Formats: sequence, C-alpha cells, structure tokens
Amino acid sequence: MTARMDELIRKAFTAAYRRLWRALVTVPDFGGLRFSGAIGGLTLVAMAVVGFSGGLYHLGAPDLAGLPLRLVSVIFIPSLGEEAAFRGILVPDRSETARPFVPIAAATAVFTGWHMVETLFLRHAAPIFLRADFLACAAILGAGCAVIRWRTASLWPAVALHWLAVVVWQTWLGGPGIETLK
Repeated sequence: MTARMDELIRKAFTAAYRRLWRALVTVPDFGGLRFSGAIGGLTLVAMAVVGFSGGLYHLGAPDLAGLPLRLVSVIFIPSLGEEAAFRGILVPDRSETARPFVPIAAATAVFTGWHMVETLFLRHAAPIFLRADFLACAAILGAGCAVIRWRTASLWPAVALHWLAVVVWQTWLGGPGIETLK
C-alpha cells in the first residue's frame, strides 16, 4: 500500500473511533429522551404488526428460565455490540449532518444484512434470521435506533430500545435465546 492509502485508512479509523466515543459519552437531554420514547414506541408497534402478522411473534407461556442472565447478557450482545457497530460508527449525529437519510438507510441495510451473515456461524439461526418478517423487524428496529442515534447524538437510547425489543421477543413472544441459535 502507498503512504497515501495508509493515511486515508488511519484517518477513517480515527474518525470512526471519535464518532463512536462521542456517541458513548453523550447523555441525551430531556427532549432527546422524549423523542427516543416516541420513536421507540412507534418502532415497537411497527415491529409488533409485522411480527404478529407474519407469525414470527406469538404469545405463549413466558420463558422465564435464565431471565436474570438474559437481562444482563442482551445488554452486551446484541444490544451494545450491534449498536456500536451499526449506529455508533455508521450514523452521524445532528452536529455532523442535517440530512441523515443516506447514512441511516445505509446503516439500516448493513444491519439487516448482518443478520443474514450471522447464519454462517450461528448454525441454527437460518430458519429464523432468513425469514422475511424477521428481516423486516430487524430493518424497522435498525431504522428506529438510527433515527434515535442521529437525533440524540447518544448511543444509549438506541441500546435501550434494542435491549427491550430482544428481551421482550425472547421472553414473551417466542424468540430463541443465543444458546439455541449456536
């Protein structure tokens, strides 16, 4: 590689690191929290419509076995891990752009596609992760989290929304835990 290419790569990594760091240390203001609640609510309702109509979600006896561990582990994987990669790095905040459509759409597409890639190493995920209703729910969640990240400049409301969606799905709506997908 040329010195110019090395410099471009170094600058890209530095910019990504700085954006992620800002997203991690920024605390949303009250208006941002209200906005997050509204967008989060709309996101969860849209996911419920798609999930129930497609059969991905179904009510049954809650899976309370291992709930304390699930409540903690889902914070890190998938919530914080995926939010850091797909929203913290890929989605700018309002101070970086007033027109976030392209980065939000791109981050949402990459996030949705990531779930298809996961089937390569989560052997039992394909029957769920390749379903159209699952991918639609992933896209809805990704878009909601991205809009929240852009508006608040913080990663934490998006992490909370992602966490809530996964915990509710796994506990009350028939979703599998990570141990079932391996």
